[in-house]
Amino acid sequence: MRKFLFATSLLSAMAFSGMASAQSFWDQPPVGKEAGTFMIRARAIGVIPQNSSSSISAIGGTVSTSNSAAPELDFSYFLTDNIALELIAATTKHDLYADGSALTPGSYHVGSTWVLPPTLLLQYHFMPHSRFSPYIGAGLNVTFFYSTQAAGNAVTSLAMTNSVGAAVQAGFDYNITGHWFANFDVKQIFVNTTASIDGGIIKAKTALNPTVVGAGIGYRF
Repeated sequence: MRKFLFATSLLSAMAFSGMASAQSFWDQPPVGKEAGTFMIRARAIGVIPQNSSSSISAIGGTVSTSNSAAPELDFSYFLTDNIALELIAATTKHDLYADGSALTPGSYHVGSTWVLPPTLLLQYHFMPHSRFSPYIGAGLNVTFFYSTQAAGNAVTSLAMTNSVGAAVQAGFDYNITGHWFANFDVKQIFVNTTASIDGGIIKAKTALNPTVVGAGIGYRF
């Protein structure tokens, strides 16, 4: 009986301690955004290529690219309470297709590639000391294509050229408690690339121009 009472008391104390810790976490006053501080965010993103324009030499048709989902990290430094620099790091895999070409009237799988698009943005944060703080940004993107693989059959080799282009974004942070923030973000990245198929016999030019939609959490140091 005494063992039972001891175990019950211990479990009750642990539960009370956990509730007190949780209450303490949610009771922390919001810190907002401040000059000279860093913020790290982790997001889940969806990458949606727009394939704005494309052409394929020799066989005709257009290029399409699959959507992709991935984790993303970003690092922000606040130059002032309102102005910050943000560096974004993520990588995604995409399948490439030739649509309506001489190879096939439908969609022909050409191959796949991994994309690494580091992006540096200059942001303006509205209402930096409020819980809800929207922002806009613009900057430069460099897109690297790697681990590119041909699909096989008629496509024996596939290579992609890297790209340098602009990027714009809009989003908001919500200061949940203390140093913790919820985040939602949309970016439009402008990417132009040329795919060389079968050693350059066929070349496909396309403006991938992916829209990147993300949501996650952040911590302000």
